[in-house]
Amino acid sequence: MKKAYILGHPLGHSLSPIMHNAAFQHLSISAEYCKKDILPEDLPKTIELLRQDNVFGANVTIPYKLAVMPFMDNLSDSAKAIGAVNTIVNNNGKLLGHNTDASGYIRALKENAGFEPQGKIAIMLGAGGAARAVAYALLNANVEVLYIHNRTFEKAKSLAKEFKFLGNIKAIGKTELKEKIIACDLLINTTSVGMEDNAKDPKTSAVEVLPNSGFVSDIVYRPAKTKLLADAEKVGLATQNGLAMLVYQGAQAFEMWTKQDAPVELMFAAALQALEK
Repeated sequence: MKKAYILGHPLGHSLSPIMHNAAFQHLSISAEYCKKDILPEDLPKTIELLRQDNVFGANVTIPYKLAVMPFMDNLSDSAKAIGAVNTIVNNNGKLLGHNTDASGYIRALKENAGFEPQGKIAIMLGAGGAARAVAYALLNANVEVLYIHNRTFEKAKSLAKEFKFLGNIKAIGKTELKEKIIACDLLINTTSVGMEDNAKDPKTSAVEVLPNSGFVSDIVYRPAKTKLLADAEKVGLATQNGLAMLVYQGAQAFEMWTKQDAPVELMFAAALQALEK
């Protein structure tokens, strides 16, 4: 039996095992997806384990997305640019570090929400690790402009400078945010605001001035409806939480490991069912 893992600490919330094991079962693949909740000192020996013949690879989550990079034999372009690895593929003992968060986000927007980002004006809240993947995704999808707003302006400025080679990206402060949001097509929250333990949401007033055709995206999926999304829906805006991104990034990892098409709808249903429990 083949193995695939998710590496992280802590791993209490992960929906990935449920999603992937449902897919393995559906396609009659003799494989199991397991959690590996590891301490930092155990990371090197765990990475070596991934080189074994019976291992497909692993997904990587907080806090190891950067820490695994030096152990990789090769890195994909997306992993290099985003500066994080969320998927490891074992190719005959050689490890490829990849990032499927960016493509997962775009597929979620296009295929699940029916939103085409090309030529659109986007505003992203946050400039952390998740923001890097979303920014990379949107710039590669040819948005007209991507504005970044972060509590620490310097962090937003630094990210904009680093990703300038990909397209039109600018850091904006509070005053500019109020001006730009009036003509914004896509508002994305990449911060942890809205997670289960953090219901206080400072960004909600922003949705009231978005155009009627505006789309609000939140990469948080616990709770399924953050205050930001609930407020957006109240004023009639289309919304999407982070579950579709999770499913699509997982589906791409599955396809890289198994060389088979991932049963996306089945994975989505399994994740949704687990989330509702």
